[in-house]
Parts: sequence; structure tokens; C-alpha cells
Amino acid sequence: MAAEPITIVPDEVLTGEAVALDVQPLGFFLRALGCLIDVVLGVAVLLLLAWLSGWLLGANIVGANASGILGVVVTVLVMVVLPTTVETLSHGRSLGRLAVGGRIVRADGGATGFRQALIRSLVGVLEIWMTIGAIAALTGAFTPRSQRLGDLMAGTYCQRTRTPPLPAPVEAAPPVLREWTAVADVSRLPDPLARRCAQFVRQATQMEPSARARLAASLAAEVAPFVSPIPAVDAETLVRGAVVVRRDREYAALQLENQRVAALLPPPPVAGGR
Repeated sequence: MAAEPITIVPDEVLTGEAVALDVQPLGFFLRALGCLIDVVLGVAVLLLLAWLSGWLLGANIVGANASGILGVVVTVLVMVVLPTTVETLSHGRSLGRLAVGGRIVRADGGATGFRQALIRSLVGVLEIWMTIGAIAALTGAFTPRSQRLGDLMAGTYCQRTRTPPLPAPVEAAPPVLREWTAVADVSRLPDPLARRCAQFVRQATQMEPSARARLAASLAAEVAPFVSPIPAVDAETLVRGAVVVRRDREYAALQLENQRVAALLPPPPVAGGR
């Protein structure tokens, strides 16, 4: 039987074992904010070094004929050397990206190195400093991962590093539904409705009783057309049961998928074997 083709969506990274990892690129506006922070810090350093250069010239520590060379050195230091050094040593981070929760990574999800940082810094002189960010904004707005021109040339993008905390686990099914969960069919339950039900189950104990009852009744009315058979229970118990069944079925499906992937991978090498 022919193997099914592997489809990779834009926000996935394919590992060496042909496993797709779901990684989220940082959004355009957060990238722009992080870049703005880095530029403001760069301008501050530039002004500081310019003042220091002026002081050295005024004190005759550096000759007046070296003022042009000193200006070029300061410019290259701020626009190329400093961002390249920071990005290389921090493995794709900067103060601006730390503030917005981003990190520069390679297109395959790996850590960047000196080469990628240098390319991004050199191209950044044109697209960020010389055009006041216009080229970076245009390319970032029309690329799927909000990549600027330097990212496209270096083969990198900005990955989101801050993820929301996992929600609290849903409790087991109520005792009255133990037999029902074995035969219940909730496969037709729409994903948005399932998420609303799960959120209600997690927050129900913190709600005011009358509001809790009204919301449970409303959700149960929406859930009922997608559940078969419908148990003879109150509205909140029905919602809880549907959430538990869906969670358990999805977990079982993930476990089965992991087993199938493990069966396709080559066995680990035996220690001491040839």
C-alpha cells in the first residue's frame, strides 16, 4: 500500500523523524513592538557614544582628522556589531524580544548562530535604520510568519516563547454517567461548543448559583442535538458528561497516533552492537 503524503502547514516544523511540531510565530504587531524597543535602545547607545566621541575630540584625546573614522566606527558598532553580538550570545533574543516574548530561530526551529545574526544585522541597516523600518514593515506584513527581509535572507523567523498556562484538568464523569460514557457518541459536537462547555466545567464552582444554572441549561440545550443517547440527568451533569467523554476519546486517539508513529520509527541501536 502506498504511503500517504505528509502535509505540512505554514506553522509546523518537520523534525528529522518526520514528526510535525506545531510552533507559533510571533505576531506582526508584537514583532514591531519588540523591534521598536531595540531601535530605541540602539539610538540611546548611539547618542551616548556620539557624546563620548565629542568629548574625546573636545579634549584633544583624538585628533580632529579622525572624527570621520570615529563616526563610522560608532555607527557600525551600534547597527551591526552590537545586535550581532547580543543575538549570537543570547541565541536569538534581545531586550525587545524578551519584552514581547519572542526569539529568533531557524526555519527548521533550531537555534540561530553567528551567521544568521550577522546577515540579519547587515540587512537591518537598510530595512530598519536607513528606511526607518518601512521595508521591514512591508515584508513583515505580507509574509506568513511576519518575517522581515533579513529573516528571509538568513532563513529565520521569530518564534513565540510565551504560551498560556494549561487549563485545569476536567474531573471524571459523575457516577450516574459511568455506564453512559461507555456508549455515548459525542463525535458530532462542534469544537467551539466543546471549548465553551469545558470552560464552564472548570469555572462552575466559582459562579453564582442562579447564573450557573442558567448557563448550564443554555449549554445543555446546544449540546443535546449532538449527543446520543441523551441521558436522563440534569443540564449541568449532561454538559459535564459530554466534556469528559470528548476528552477521553481525544486522549485515546492521541495515544493510538503516538503508537503508530513509534511503530514506523527505526528501533534504537543496541549498546555495544556493531
